Amino acid sequence: MLSNHIHNGIETARLAWSQIPNSEESQFVDDGVGLLKKNDGSAVESLDYEVIENFAYREEQAHRRRKLYVSYLLVVKWFFALLIGICTGLAAVFINISVENFAGWKYSVTFNIIQKSYVAGFIVYILINLVLVYSSVYIVTQFSPAAAGSGIPEIKGYLNGVDTHGILLFRTLIGKIFGSIGSVGGGLALGKEGPLVHTGACIASLLGQGGSTKYHLNSRWFNVFKSDRDRRDLVTCGCAAGVAAAFRAPVGGVLFALEEVTSWWRSQLMWRVFFTSAIVAVVVRTAMGWCKSGKCGHFGSGGFIIWDVSELRSELSPFLLSVQSFLPFLFLTGFIFSGQEDYSFAELFPMAIIGVIGGLLGALFNQLTLYITTWRRNRLHKKGNRVKIIEACLVSVLTSVISFGLPLLRKCSPCPESDPASSIECPRPPGMYGNYVNFFCSKENEYNDLATIFFNTQDDAIRNLFSAKTINEYSSQSLLTFLVMFYALAVVTFGTAVPSGQFVPGIMIGSTYGRLVGMFVVKYYRKLNIEEGTYALLGAASFLGGSMRMTVSLCVIMVEITNNLKLLPLIMLVLLISKAVGDAFNDGIYDEQARLMGIPLLESKPKYEMRNMTAKEACGSGRVVSLPRVVKVSDVVSILQSNKHNGFPVIDHTRSGERLVIGLVLRSHLLVILQSKVDFQHSPLPSDPRSAGRSIRHDSGEFAKPVSSKGICLDDIHLTSEDLEMYIDLAPFLNPSPYIVPEDMSLTKVYNLFRQLGLRHLFVVPRPSRVVGLITRKDLLIEDEENMNTLELQSASN
Repeated sequence: MLSNHIHNGIETARLAWSQIPNSEESQFVDDGVGLLKKNDGSAVESLDYEVIENFAYREEQAHRRRKLYVSYLLVVKWFFALLIGICTGLAAVFINISVENFAGWKYSVTFNIIQKSYVAGFIVYILINLVLVYSSVYIVTQFSPAAAGSGIPEIKGYLNGVDTHGILLFRTLIGKIFGSIGSVGGGLALGKEGPLVHTGACIASLLGQGGSTKYHLNSRWFNVFKSDRDRRDLVTCGCAAGVAAAFRAPVGGVLFALEEVTSWWRSQLMWRVFFTSAIVAVVVRTAMGWCKSGKCGHFGSGGFIIWDVSELRSELSPFLLSVQSFLPFLFLTGFIFSGQEDYSFAELFPMAIIGVIGGLLGALFNQLTLYITTWRRNRLHKKGNRVKIIEACLVSVLTSVISFGLPLLRKCSPCPESDPASSIECPRPPGMYGNYVNFFCSKENEYNDLATIFFNTQDDAIRNLFSAKTINEYSSQSLLTFLVMFYALAVVTFGTAVPSGQFVPGIMIGSTYGRLVGMFVVKYYRKLNIEEGTYALLGAASFLGGSMRMTVSLCVIMVEITNNLKLLPLIMLVLLISKAVGDAFNDGIYDEQARLMGIPLLESKPKYEMRNMTAKEACGSGRVVSLPRVVKVSDVVSILQSNKHNGFPVIDHTRSGERLVIGLVLRSHLLVILQSKVDFQHSPLPSDPRSAGRSIRHDSGEFAKPVSSKGICLDDIHLTSEDLEMYIDLAPFLNPSPYIVPEDMSLTKVYNLFRQLGLRHLFVVPRPSRVVGLITRKDLLIEDEENMNTLELQSASN
């Protein structure tokens, strides 16, 4: 019986008063570019990761055949992991093919025009970039505001228990895909890797809820996972799939999800995340193999970030080549590399210097973007979408002028002696882009080193900076000029109303100063086996570590994209140093962004001051808004209108007149009850416990709020005067077993409990008067009946 269960389960929690943490009372609203400001409207809402064990849930569990249903859910979860991997991989392929074709067409047209007139080519180059960026910012401001930025802070908040409205909707997915194509193809100082993480999360969420009902793209067969707990697992798979698609690094994707975005993890989830990442790698590798035949336009081996620190040895055995052609899912992007085979102890010092530089420049980047983004939010973006569009277009023009104009001021260099074994041409033919670009050169056998990295796609520029066997390709003046200008462009571009990622700008900045250090080492150490590309790779890792503060996942990603395990100790060294230096100044860039957006993240470690605080002190002195078990409809409406709480204690009285808190009812559940009206009753008395089951006309799925949306609003519910005079018995709908802590528990313990369990509400109560039992470890080791019977038979036979 429900009433008996409530009475026996919570009778000891007799309250004089109780408090619920009021961390949800701060309300935020999106201003269109992902920055949230305080307002009366709610744009940030906590998620219900706790299982609401009301009568509808218990009845639903009782009617299911346990073993068959568990097996069915297991198969469906793995099937969804497969679908997430396939869809995310296809989305990544589409984005990369589109970006590479737009960029390739842009550079081909520009190179052809500048053969006749550099002024005409300059104008065409600016206009093409401007059109692409305008399309991106228009999509974001007019169609999908939540698609602005990288999306990683919002997804990190979602997995931490905070839902920002709109971040996982279908229009956000569309805006992210097409907005990324425009912003990256338009040559802005940003990347598509962060948006790919957001894209994977959107795909996972939409698959989990059966599609989009607003755009009539839904199927009830996929509408299986309706709770926030199940959606959290799917979104985690989507995040890992996005990183695996961006870098073709499946293991790095798993570790990125574990280290950076998730707040809750278990071994079963790791298996599915790993499977999803592997599927992504298969899809991407297969698509790249298909595109190498020339069927994808300008897209060939480029597009995806695959940087080889040296050229692939030509003496690969026929066996390995046959394996590569017939087994694309092995991700064999280049088996053996002939780059820097070894390093001396003396080289560790300049490598450590790279780590220090990365920490300093990364922390400075975070601080500058914090200042500029705050200024944008307070001054520019309050003026409306037109200002956001103008701002993005001005940044596009500025970027185009710098990337085209600065190489014109640089004197060309003579081509090095050609190596018959190398496939690199010097200079590149007109209309082509890559190493040794002939740009505004008076002689045919010259190249412009600044144009090679500036007037180029970002992926090709990174490959050029990482390339080995190209010593003295760049001058220190050109690298320093590029470092200063691109660093400034990355800071200015960050925060514009377009989809943007920070991985590629960070890699380009880090690889530039890393190659500068490599040039110094080559010049002064005078060793023949030192490669500048190796130092460029270490510089890229150091800047990402100093800005994003990732270590394990970033280390594995760098190893996967280079296929060189010999660099692993060096990458670990620079990451540890850069993270330690950066932590001395500020937090990581994603944490800074989340703080700016008003996303209340619960970090893994509580503040030190919480050790001296109690749960009662954290609650404050505000009065707790509670509801009686049988409540009048008009009173429910009045309470919902007068405050923004999302949970309400439900009070009942014993026969002796004592007050009991019998559970917690959610605001969203109350709105469902008010909208359906089927549970209204004329009597102000509690319903008969024996007929409580017949009063439930809802299943647990009806109480689930659609992901990243506001759900039902009180203004959408129309009640007559007769409805307002009726009553509701809340006993069947409340959670009879909420988590409870004593009022004198330290806030550190409360924090750990709240975060690790993914709670939304936590009751703070006085010390109970008696103890009804004590649970130990052995009480929780419950085995299946079949195992127990088998054990009994075995013991009997023995």
